[in-house]
Amino acid sequence: MRVLHYKPTMRAEEGGVVKAVFDMCVLTASERLQVGLMTHHTDLVRSSLPPEAVGLVELHSCSLPRFRFPGIHGRNELAHIARVIDAYDLVHLHSMWITSNPQIARICRQLGKPYVVTVHGMLDDWCMRQKRLKKHVYLKTWASNLLSHASRVHCTADAELVQARPWLRGAPGEVIPLPMDLSPFWRLPGPEHAIEAFPQIRRDMPRVLFLSRLHPKKGADRLIRASALLHARGMPHQLLIAGSGSESYTKKLRQLSKDEGIEAHTSFLGFVTGKLKVALFQTASVFALPTSQENFGFVLFESLAAGTPVVTTGETDTWPELERSGGAVIADNTAEAFASAIARLLSQPDHARSLGDHARQWVLRQYDRNRTANRYEGLYRDCSERSP
Repeated sequence: MRVLHYKPTMRAEEGGVVKAVFDMCVLTASERLQVGLMTHHTDLVRSSLPPEAVGLVELHSCSLPRFRFPGIHGRNELAHIARVIDAYDLVHLHSMWITSNPQIARICRQLGKPYVVTVHGMLDDWCMRQKRLKKHVYLKTWASNLLSHASRVHCTADAELVQARPWLRGAPGEVIPLPMDLSPFWRLPGPEHAIEAFPQIRRDMPRVLFLSRLHPKKGADRLIRASALLHARGMPHQLLIAGSGSESYTKKLRQLSKDEGIEAHTSFLGFVTGKLKVALFQTASVFALPTSQENFGFVLFESLAAGTPVVTTGETDTWPELERSGGAVIADNTAEAFASAIARLLSQPDHARSLGDHARQWVLRQYDRNRTANRYEGLYRDCSERSP
């Protein structure tokens, strides 16, 4: 079976959606499932493909959709896209607000090709409150048939589907987790690798880690305030903040740590990836993410896969799954609630390590690559067989 993913932009700064699309292509490609990706950034994707995926993921170039008004393909480009789609059995569209997606869906209907839409958390309650009028108009006009004619609307967690359902207009929804490459977590490198790379990491006290994009939505400011509360309660620890963001927001976070009196106990590590990221998880006593909205939350499961317990919020779509792992605490999204949750884990280090070890085995088993890939293949075959 041949499946084409359509995602015109694949820049790293787009964050989790790009990682999700890339991993979906790489981790589901096999002899049984031939995968294609149509994007403007073919060179960037090609240079990022692991050797074993080079021959399995077909790359198709498309221009950036800018004709007439931003986000719309012109006639000649649509003809090219139609020729590519005609060679596939099914098309997988990503994101709600790519304004060329309704054009691609229309081509699929014209060619009799079923299509799946992954909404990537963009129909969550929090997201739909942002630029509310603009999104409502878009769904009632240009994208009025995008979801209703989809063979399946794909969500990554049960909680996401509950929030998305009011917008599906009768389209069937299905929950399948995003594929994750957990191979870097099978054999952990050990915390020393991170401690050597970051000499500012303290060995003499517990460490609380934040690792994500530095953006107001992610709640690093609340974590800094929670850290200050813990210090005020006589619970010394080091706060490690890893990730990149705008210069102005990063500067605000640094100033906040100074204003809260914890500058000496807070280290900004910048963007961290690869083996070093895995080792950094291992150095942490607790991983904390006070996010206002998270779809799948790769980083949360990665922390558990490294054996580090997690504190996060109910605004994470996968919070029930995280709770089932046994290694996550779901807290109210306030500095006070996070301080209390972190304090419970820091005050019982042996118990916290036990929770992390149990959750690590659960994640490696639950999100096994082959198990997840088989679920996607089943989804695609079911949609193809049911398509008129």
